[in-house]
Amino acid sequence: MPILYHSPRSRSDTVVTLVRMLNADITIREVTIPRQDGTDAPDPDNPHPEKKVPYLVDGEETVRERGAIIAYLTDAYPTAKLGPLPGEAGRGAYLSWLFYYQGIMEPLLVLHWAGLSHPTITASLRDFDTMIATLAEALATGPWLLGSTFSAADMLCSSPFSWFPDLMPDDPRIQDWVQRCAKRMEHETS
Repeated sequence: MPILYHSPRSRSDTVVTLVRMLNADITIREVTIPRQDGTDAPDPDNPHPEKKVPYLVDGEETVRERGAIIAYLTDAYPTAKLGPLPGEAGRGAYLSWLFYYQGIMEPLLVLHWAGLSHPTITASLRDFDTMIATLAEALATGPWLLGSTFSAADMLCSSPFSWFPDLMPDDPRIQDWVQRCAKRMEHETS
């Protein structure tokens, strides 16, 4: 049986919610991780090479990084229809949003939160405002990132705004989307 290594109140919460929404037969094993406030420590029982979460072990397969785990799980549990499968319409956009989160959104959110900027960052990743405009543009054509279809990409990309409301932009399209995502995830897991 697959095992998802998780630490409450961390980046792995979204993946735990996804596991529940998929009705996946996965063991969730809690581990400790170092916290920003200096509490907790790396858990020797956590097999992640950097002692981070989430980390999925499925037999001989190991998957790390939220976007990769989300794609792996939505492909493995297709009946939940939380991500287009290979060959289905919207697959490219779905994967693009998962990778956009990992490669652009999360780094920009961390840099913005830390108050760091540099021309090299702007040249390669752009900036926080451009990232917000990219989300708003996608949401102008539908209530979800994939238009009329809610997906795990919505879960991932909306998650930081739920965790850090002070990062929430003034754009009502994004505010409404984050609320819709939170309600959808709450409804599906209750």
